[in-house]
Amino acid sequence: MRRTDAAHNRVRILAAARVAFAVRGYGVPMREIARQAEVSVATVYRHFPTKDALIAETFAEELALCSSIVEEGLAAADPWQGFVLVLEKLTEAHAREQGFRAFVAQLPRRLDFAADRAHTLRLLLELIHRAKDTGELRADFVLEDLVLALVANEGIQVEPASARVAAVRRFTALLIQSFRAHPDAGPLPPAVRVPLGRA
Repeated sequence: MRRTDAAHNRVRILAAARVAFAVRGYGVPMREIARQAEVSVATVYRHFPTKDALIAETFAEELALCSSIVEEGLAAADPWQGFVLVLEKLTEAHAREQGFRAFVAQLPRRLDFAADRAHTLRLLLELIHRAKDTGELRADFVLEDLVLALVANEGIQVEPASARVAAVRRFTALLIQSFRAHPDAGPLPPAVRVPLGRA
């Protein structure tokens, strides 16, 4: 029964953490997550000794998705096309999945936990290095530029979801042109009407 209770508590903690991080960001206190999960703070820390451990477990699926996308890009015969594939798939996943958006929302502040919990960033840095060596990716491109692209992607608030994905695809095509060392002014995906905010 104790093992069953512990497993039940773990599920409740992770469910509460996913909602809390999505709504309030990674700054939400552990005691608030404990309150939402209806367990003690000590119980939370028994399962997750640090907040980074809780974040990593909460978004394990998103970390796995990132890893698989980057591994696919790194396996491409052409490093530049691999880089393009990674950018396209990451931005589209970001447009489609609320959990992925929550995971990325404060990524600039939390690169440490991602590096510790997965090898994704090392693979991504290797892909960036290879794409630069081909002469296709700008020499001054840095990992933070990709993070900025995902953060900017968050600003595309278009409904329905199909229109949001279409807008993200055009935005990503523009990013790819700007990241290329020798921009190729090829055709862009169709434009999407994006409502302007009220002044």
